[in-house]
Amino acid sequence: MQYAQVIGIALLGAVVATGSLAASLRIELPKETATLKPGPGADLTQAQCLICHSADYIITQPPDKPLAFWKAEVEKMKKVYGAPIPDDQIDSVAEYLARNYGTAGT
Repeated sequence: MQYAQVIGIALLGAVVATGSLAASLRIELPKETATLKPGPGADLTQAQCLICHSADYIITQPPDKPLAFWKAEVEKMKKVYGAPIPDDQIDSVAEYLARNYGTAGT
């Protein structure tokens, strides 16, 4: 095979690949059915947590976890998964979660 043919085949492959990659992809997520419990810190927690996952992820966690568990979870979301939670809001989010979904509210 001549050099020009190889280049032509490579260019054709690139055009085909680019065309298929450029096609728009539409993903429709299911409607959110769960909501966070109302109360102090709910708006902040919703703003910081629900940008990455649904409320279902929060409300299905084991209900017997203390504040330390929730703080570790919030810190993990920031450090491991890159959640854009400001450092000065970690305690507030964790306190809301512990109060409403852990042992701090009991």
